[in-house]
Amino acid sequence: MSKIIPRYEFRAFAQNFGMVETNMRKLSKCEMIRESAEVYIVSASNNENNTKIRDIKMDIKELVEKQQGLERWNPRMKGEFPMKTEVIRNEVFPAFAVDEPEFARDEYTLDQYLGEIIMPHPQLSAVSVFKRRFAFTINGCITEIAQLLINGAAIQTVAVELEDIDAILKAKEILGLNEHENVNYLLAIKRVIGMEPLPE
Repeated sequence: MSKIIPRYEFRAFAQNFGMVETNMRKLSKCEMIRESAEVYIVSASNNENNTKIRDIKMDIKELVEKQQGLERWNPRMKGEFPMKTEVIRNEVFPAFAVDEPEFARDEYTLDQYLGEIIMPHPQLSAVSVFKRRFAFTINGCITEIAQLLINGAAIQTVAVELEDIDAILKAKEILGLNEHENVNYLLAIKRVIGMEPLPE
């Protein structure tokens, strides 16, 4: 099997992307529309591990590199509920960098995990994120604009991804994204829920 090469990513958030979206739709046909309901687990103590749950599957990615204003994330862990306590203790909680809770069960369903482990924890929050994603190709890059509801708060995101840094930087310029801050999902969600301050 060929080795998977993690892509570099630029992502921005705004209430409305205006001409960025107009440029995107002029340059490329929408190739796919996808909707999903996800739960992100955010930690007050960690900004480098992105944990999300879709359906009953958990996905943790870790930030491994920053280059020229772009970020590269690698898979750290994948799992499925019900999940053994041993896995939660040894693989999941180290990614949060918080105190380990008391575990009363040998394994947890998703509802038990959220209700008994995550929600009572003073340094963790479970955040509901609904996504409606529109996919495009700009300068050979995987590009999307998405409509989001983060705990019910409406916001948009635009992302440009590829293994080639120069191609992403050119796509950013073409779309008019050079004045936007690169913000990953983890930081954006923490800003929306008040766990991180908004930029000045």
